[in-house]
Amino acid sequence: MRIGIFTETYTPYISGLVTSELMLKKALEKKGHEVYVVTANLTNFHYEYDEKEKVLRIPGIPTGIYDSRLTSIYPIKAINKIKSWNLDVIHSQTEFAIGTFARLFAKQYNIPIVHTYHTMYEDYVHYITKGHFDKSSKKLVEYLTKFYCDKTITELIVPTKKAYDLFKKKYNVERNIHIIPTGIEVERFYKEKIDLKKINRLKKQYNISKKDFTAIFVGRIAEEKNIPFIINVTEDLIKTNPNFKLLIVGDGPDKENYEKQVIKKHCENNVIFTGKVSWEDIPVYYQLADIFISASKSETQGLTIIEAMAASLPNLCIDDESFRDTVVDSLNGFLFKDEEDCKKLIIKIMNDKKLLNNMQINARNSAELHSSKYFAEKVLDVYKLAIKNRKPSYKEKITNFIRKVFS
Repeated sequence: MRIGIFTETYTPYISGLVTSELMLKKALEKKGHEVYVVTANLTNFHYEYDEKEKVLRIPGIPTGIYDSRLTSIYPIKAINKIKSWNLDVIHSQTEFAIGTFARLFAKQYNIPIVHTYHTMYEDYVHYITKGHFDKSSKKLVEYLTKFYCDKTITELIVPTKKAYDLFKKKYNVERNIHIIPTGIEVERFYKEKIDLKKINRLKKQYNISKKDFTAIFVGRIAEEKNIPFIINVTEDLIKTNPNFKLLIVGDGPDKENYEKQVIKKHCENNVIFTGKVSWEDIPVYYQLADIFISASKSETQGLTIIEAMAASLPNLCIDDESFRDTVVDSLNGFLFKDEEDCKKLIIKIMNDKKLLNNMQINARNSAELHSSKYFAEKVLDVYKLAIKNRKPSYKEKITNFIRKVFS
């Protein structure tokens, strides 16, 4: 099968979406399929095609939101190159310019298009509105989401029931929706595959000692991730547990603000900001911690919790629907209701080594359910269904009619 992945963000940008795209491409290629990528050029303003990796980069203008760029919705220079791939199916990973291009190209050349919905956009409206017109803006988001994820595609994939319910219960979408939790290359995060020298070097760099109990958050440092929640928990916790540390891995628009908050709370010795970390080094950072923590309610799935489990870290997450299918209380982690509940659970884990050890083992075992192999197989099933349900073009209808007449 010849597959085209259309996405706004790809390497060298680092995010959960990029991780899932790289994993899917690699897993599909292992199964013998040819996978091409169409994405925005994040480094310069030129068209570039990497023949070896089969990645076409389209120039665009910076949006001001992280490192993203807005490309043309119909870049003519890219048409002939993509036509030469003779794609069997297009897999859109975005609703923006590249996503619009995917839909236009698919319609023009009658190629079935599968779309994966990754982002709960209503949680990101504040970046545009700055707190103004939120209600009307969310209605616009709803309209555009339904248009991009219902009216213009062949099949829709969502990673969790939370996203499924958004379309079925809130947006009242009638189409078939496939729930396929995003997989990862779990083997990358196995602790036995991590260089112990790198772990010890980073522990020394961040002043993490053997007597410390460390919780790690990995992700974008931004409002929707609810990071002040876990900072507040840390502030309260270290009053009686001074060896507790919070490691915040990543970068984002609110990093500087949160660093100032930590200093005001006199927690700078217990809350560590690493800044941006390369994709290749992320597995090492998980090994600096004892547990993973997240209070974000904006996830569709949260790939970092699966990464953490693969690294043998129990998950301590806020009780949100995006986590309920993955985190099982007392088995591979805990779900908490509020700051006080979160603090009590951390203390419980800190003081029960047997519980921690059992959850570490179960976390690793749970991660196996999210391997890239099984994920790719489920996505392939959707591709096959999209191809099967593709409506013939006008030219094909005429050809088929002539064949019937003269057969």
